[in-house]
Amino acid sequence: MRIHFTSVDLGRIRLAAEPDILWETLLAAHMVQTGQAPLIFSEWRNRVRPRLTPPMRRLLTLAPPRGYSPDFLTPPEGAAGLTEGLDAMLSLPRQQLLRDLELLAPERREGRFVRALADGEAPALHALGDGITAFHDAAVAPYLEKIREHIAADRASRSQAILAHGGEHVLNTLHPAIRWDPPVLEVAVPGTTEDVHLEGRGLRLVPSFFCWRAPTILRDPELPPVVVYPIVHDPAWLLDVHAPGGTRQEPPLAALLGRTRAEVLEATARGCTTSELARRVRIAIATASHHATVLRDAGLITTHRTGGRAYHTLSVLGRDLLNGRRPMIIRSGDG
Repeated sequence: MRIHFTSVDLGRIRLAAEPDILWETLLAAHMVQTGQAPLIFSEWRNRVRPRLTPPMRRLLTLAPPRGYSPDFLTPPEGAAGLTEGLDAMLSLPRQQLLRDLELLAPERREGRFVRALADGEAPALHALGDGITAFHDAAVAPYLEKIREHIAADRASRSQAILAHGGEHVLNTLHPAIRWDPPVLEVAVPGTTEDVHLEGRGLRLVPSFFCWRAPTILRDPELPPVVVYPIVHDPAWLLDVHAPGGTRQEPPLAALLGRTRAEVLEATARGCTTSELARRVRIAIATASHHATVLRDAGLITTHRTGGRAYHTLSVLGRDLLNGRRPMIIRSGDG
């Protein structure tokens, strides 16, 4: 998808301050079904899958792990919370529901429940709302504190970058699948080739905990424009900080980088100043500064200086190394 900016739109880039609950719920529904989930979500899936109920599977029917999920599952009102988002979804006209459902894969449209939604039957729509709520309560709500912590770190990092380099720098560093070629933002989403002209509407950027591998967007170019992008994860997000008996767990990258430097890299995933880094890893500030310099020279972290303070965040390479995946390369000739 190619998103065309005007000079006005560059001043109307908005970075979400809180998790968008309906987006997180939808993307968690994708994650719980996929057979190729990353390692850092394995334990989460092991906890959630046994708790799935028939009402929750109504959402899963509409949210395949690959391919299209209806835009109406993530209305813009969801930015205000689950209740507001569901109220907006329940109020949608039948024509919009039908239009979105027709884009589902054929095998997903054949069930009685989906046909009832397409017919605009109120009981089916309310049953979907109940299923979304149940899935949210099982898969998202118990982990919301960690989700908020990660998204706050991403926002802090990008806010620092905006102050230091401006909004265009942020557009160009969101994700390897997103390329800023002024005045067009190219988002590599499989199966999507539309051109979206913002025309003063601006763009909402939504950091997402359960978004994985690639950013996602709404299919309908007439809806309020949004780009949902993956954030960096602390690999131990679901584990206690201390192992039983008070011993610290060995970081996954310790054999490659050394224990302390691996801990420094993991701590940087949430964004921090040098003093915060030293406190998280429990080392001296001078030692934290030294390790940060080595990691920065290796291209694994970046450092922005604002108001006399150094703020460290992961680079794209550091994020890919920490998340255990191969970097995605986008060449200038790719469409």
